[in-house]
Amino acid sequence: MPRALTAGELRALLAWAPAYATAHRELARALDGLGERADAAREPEAAATALLIAHLAEFDGRRLYLGAGFSSLFTYCCEVLLLSEPAAYNRIEVARAVMRFPPILPMLGEGLLGLATVRLLAPHLTAENQQELLAEAVRKSKRAVEEMLVRHFPRPEVPFSVRRLPGARPLLEPPRSPPSQHVVQALPAPARRPVVAPLTPERYEVRVTVSAEAREDLREAQDLLRHAIPNGDPAQVIERALRLLVEELRRKKYASTDRPRAGRGTAPGSRDIAAKVRRGVGGRDDGRLPSLARADGGATRERSWSSTTTSRTGSVARPPSRTSSFSVARTTRSRASGSTGTGVP
Repeated sequence: MPRALTAGELRALLAWAPAYATAHRELARALDGLGERADAAREPEAAATALLIAHLAEFDGRRLYLGAGFSSLFTYCCEVLLLSEPAAYNRIEVARAVMRFPPILPMLGEGLLGLATVRLLAPHLTAENQQELLAEAVRKSKRAVEEMLVRHFPRPEVPFSVRRLPGARPLLEPPRSPPSQHVVQALPAPARRPVVAPLTPERYEVRVTVSAEAREDLREAQDLLRHAIPNGDPAQVIERALRLLVEELRRKKYASTDRPRAGRGTAPGSRDIAAKVRRGVGGRDDGRLPSLARADGGATRERSWSSTTTSRTGSVARPPSRTSSFSVARTTRSRASGSTGTGVP
């Protein structure tokens, strides 16, 4: 149990309380207009970005970087403008898109388009479709623009593949203390970022790196499902596994069930959330807090609602994962589509 406060500690706390309340009120007043000030600062930033893009487009078109002693605009941006390499590359690509399609520049200045969305749009823009695509991409996130583009320009399916990733490479360091001895260190394998990219409105490319144990689990699941999926299509196997996992997680988090029973209620003062309440929240808005409306008519990103629950079942120990890893690339399929995949080699 926590220790009770002494009389001296209680007097000191009561003496400090008014100062804390005053500081809290001052902080609340300072934060009250922070959102408005941040929104007001966004417009000058967009205008400054558009101005830089316009200058880069002029610099690139006239090749003025040669007169400054640089072989490329990229080098000029990194060494003179002190941009990082990704930032320089992004802005040069956008500047070249602006040279081809000038209506992009005022939209950048007004904050209607971002650098990332312009880079996504640029390869697909033509004189015929630029007005339609630019208008459709206004104030959209990068992910929303990717999904918009695959509706207009569907991409082909990605064939399923499993391959072993390269392991650690030994590094031979120069000798330090006896000349006859060399220190060999292993370099870590380069990290590969997961890929989730839309191919069509109903199909996505998913590329992840998994352990050897997960690969063996996939092969076993394919063998066990041969009666339902004769060709062992990995996309269908993974979709089934994810569906079962989501159902199990919803059952634990939201007490989701087809046959709910009458609850016994919660004890007074208990922090537990009744199963009936969790089911109601889980079935409403997909378990997320309602979106907050923005001034421009859009909506902020939804936040996940969570409750703390304790599992009554014991955990099942699994064998330790083996160190080798594999890269798995697959294309998810809609439930109504047919199977075209192949088995794991």
